[in-house]
Amino acid sequence: MRALRAVRTLSSLSSQPQKPHLNPVPLFRFFSAQTQQQDQSSTASLSDAETSNSDSVFDSADFAIPNFDSKNASQTHQEPRWDEKYRARADRIVFREETQKSRWREEEDEMKRRALAKALLEAALGGAEEEEEEVKEEDQKSLSVGIIGAPNAGKSSLTNYMVGTKVAAVSRKTNTTTHEVLGVMTKGNTQICFFDTPGLILKKNGLPGKDIRIRMESAWSSVDLYDLLIVIFDVHRHITRPDSRVVRLIERMGAGANPKQKRVLCMNKVDLVEKKKDLLTVANQFKDLPGYERVFMISGLKGSGVKDLTNYLMEQAIQRPWDEDPYTMSAEFMKNVSLEVVRERLLDHVHQEIPYGVEHRLVDWKELRDGSLRIEHHLITNKNSQRKILVGKNGSKIGRIGIEANQELRSIFNREVHLILQVKLKK
Repeated sequence: MRALRAVRTLSSLSSQPQKPHLNPVPLFRFFSAQTQQQDQSSTASLSDAETSNSDSVFDSADFAIPNFDSKNASQTHQEPRWDEKYRARADRIVFREETQKSRWREEEDEMKRRALAKALLEAALGGAEEEEEEVKEEDQKSLSVGIIGAPNAGKSSLTNYMVGTKVAAVSRKTNTTTHEVLGVMTKGNTQICFFDTPGLILKKNGLPGKDIRIRMESAWSSVDLYDLLIVIFDVHRHITRPDSRVVRLIERMGAGANPKQKRVLCMNKVDLVEKKKDLLTVANQFKDLPGYERVFMISGLKGSGVKDLTNYLMEQAIQRPWDEDPYTMSAEFMKNVSLEVVRERLLDHVHQEIPYGVEHRLVDWKELRDGSLRIEHHLITNKNSQRKILVGKNGSKIGRIGIEANQELRSIFNREVHLILQVKLKK
C-alpha cells in the first residue's frame, strides 16, 4: 500500500504544470556564460565624428607605459617560489644536463658580479678624479663641425654616436633630416659642436636639383661657415652600386683647398664591406683631391674608426670660449630632440610619400611642478586619406608611434614625459 501511495504522489506532481519564474533576468545574469546584448540606444552615445576625433589623438596618460626607473621595475617583478639551486639540481638529475634557461641565468649573474666588482674598483681608485673641475674660460677650446653628404650616407648616425645620445632622427628612408640639427660633445677643456645637415645631391651639370634648392638651400649656404667640414658617403653602396652624383659631390667639395676651412673625407659603413681590399681601392680613388686633409674609414652606427676621427677633431679645436653649456640641456635643444624622436617613429611606421607630406608642429611645452614634461605635437596632413592612414584602425598606428616615442623621450630626458600627439586635417 505504501508503494502505491508513493507512485500516486509522484505521478500527481509530474502532471502539474510548472509556473514560469517571475524574474528570469537575474537567473540569466548569474548562470549565463554569454554577455547580454545591450540596447542600441544606450551604446550609441558617441557619433562617428566624435569617435574618429578621439582615435586621432594619442595621450600617454591613457596608456600604461612602463616607468624608466629600474628600482620600481624590480619591485613589481615576481620572484619564483622555488629555490633556484634545487631547481637546477633537479634539472640535472632528470635531464642529465643543464637547461639553457639555467645557463643563461648563470651567465647573467656572472655579468652582474663583474659589473659590480668593476664599479667598486673604480669608486675606490678614482673617486676623487671623477669630479670634473670647472674649466676656466681662458682655457676653453671649441670647434664647429659640419657634416654633409648624400641622403642615407649615415650623417645622423655619426652625429648621435659622437654626441652619445639621440639628437637626430635616423631612418632607412631618404631625406630623413630636413633641417640643421645641433649636437654637442664636451671632453675635458674641448667642446665640439656637430651640425647634421640635410642630404645633398648634384645633377649631371654639377648643380643642386630644383627640389634640393627649395627644401635644403640652407645646407649649401652654411657649408663655408663651419671650422671643419666632414664629407661623408656610403662606401658599401659606392662599391656595389656606384652613383655618379655622389662622386661629383665628393669631387666638388675636394676640388680645391680652402684656407679658412679644413675638410676631411669619411668612408662610412665599412662594417658592411666583406672584402677589405675594396676599401683601399676606394681610398686611392679620392687620394689625389687636394681639398681633403685626411681620409677616415668609419662605421657611424657601430663606432669603428670613430675614435681616430674624434682625436683628430680634438686636435683641431680653436682656443675660444664654449658656445653651449655642457652640464644642462637647454629648452630649445630638448624641443628639437622631441621633434626628431617623433619624426623618427613616424618614418618607421608610415611609408611611401605620406611622412614627407606631414607638417609637424610643436604646439605646447610645459615643465610641471613635479619635474615632468608635458609635450604636445600636431601632425597636419593635406588629405583625409593620409590622415586615416596615419591614425590607423581605432587609433592603433598613432598610438604605437606615441608609445615608442614617449618611452625614448623618458630615457633621454631621464624624467616623466606626458606626450600628446594629435593628427589634424589641413583646412
